[in-house]
Amino acid sequence: MIPAGLRDDLTAYLMAGVAAASAEVALTGWLPRHPPRGRTIVLGCGKAAAAMAEVAAATLPGAVTGCVVTRYGHGPRRDTGAITVLEANHPVPDAAGLAAGQRIHDLATQARGGDRVVFLISGGGSALLCLPLPGLALADKARLTDHLVKSGAPIGDINCVRRHLSQVKGGRLAAAAAAAADDMHSFLISDVTDDDPAAIASGPSVPAPFEPDRAIAVLTRSGWSIDPALAAQIHAGRGRDAPVHPVRIIANGKTALDAVADAAMRAGWNVVRAGDTLAGDAAATGRSHAALALDFAARPGKHLLLSGGELTVQVRARDGRGGPNLEYLAALMAALPAGAPVAALACDSDGIDGSEDNAGGYFDPQCRASAQSCAAALAANRSYDLFAGIGGLIKTGPTRTNVNDIRMIAVGGSL
Repeated sequence: MIPAGLRDDLTAYLMAGVAAASAEVALTGWLPRHPPRGRTIVLGCGKAAAAMAEVAAATLPGAVTGCVVTRYGHGPRRDTGAITVLEANHPVPDAAGLAAGQRIHDLATQARGGDRVVFLISGGGSALLCLPLPGLALADKARLTDHLVKSGAPIGDINCVRRHLSQVKGGRLAAAAAAAADDMHSFLISDVTDDDPAAIASGPSVPAPFEPDRAIAVLTRSGWSIDPALAAQIHAGRGRDAPVHPVRIIANGKTALDAVADAAMRAGWNVVRAGDTLAGDAAATGRSHAALALDFAARPGKHLLLSGGELTVQVRARDGRGGPNLEYLAALMAALPAGAPVAALACDSDGIDGSEDNAGGYFDPQCRASAQSCAAALAANRSYDLFAGIGGLIKTGPTRTNVNDIRMIAVGGSL
């Protein structure tokens, strides 16, 4: 029998992981404490940008100014001083993101010798910090981004295309602030599985390889029609090299998973790490984890199978609702026999699974759908409706951080 409070317990473990990866916990000890010769310019983007700006405003010495951009609804809850926080759309860029990109780029160009430039970068920044190459209209960039996001392409491939069409990605923002290269710092909250700084928000402050042929190949594989003008823009988009400076990843998926594991172990669970950096199709991963769950359900004790990473969904229905965590759970649930002593929770650490209002979902033997209903929801990309119907949506609201997904499968013991 599933304990009545298990959903609350798993949600509490989730939030322990989120807290460990928050700006307040992760950033405070890293920021420089000695004053610069000039002013400090803070530039940033991503779903954690507002929270990072709050910490920077409260910690950095001397005269501090700047601008960061975050997703709508992920804005500041405390004073950010002279650091302006803008909000824009995600995952498809909009006019607000374009305005933010121009303003942040302009501030970068105003850096002078003796100034300190601090970059605060987190996942989600690729869409939020938008300044296309000259000649590329925002509407065209938005359509291309929407196509890539819905194609199921890996995030690394999507970001490769983004940085080849941008005036700020791939180190170009840092290059614009090169006058302050001797006192430049980047602090990153990573949402990519390999923690490659050039991939986090498409690396606005980090040098990245110029790979126009790769970008074109990604677009071609996704089914996007490339006209000669677009190909020429991609090949002509090489920017100046970003100045070499300290780049620190202050939190990542492992940060969150370690905190989840610690909370669960203190509650008596045998925690099994089922992969910290999983990638690939969400539904296929859910089906494989069903077999793993059944194996552990036959063993004595109570076990929590914990995994992270960044799974993807191939969008087959343009009117679909639901993100990779719900697709993972739907496939996991469908592959388990009725009455299996298994409960599961899977959520995005930023509080948004896909583009809906939920972080993810939950099911157990009393709160679950039939295999047929799960299959139908997966075929139509309607996993949100499926979990809404069984009361299995998890809604945390924006967490204002963004590392990888957090997935837990509880099996055995008194379940």
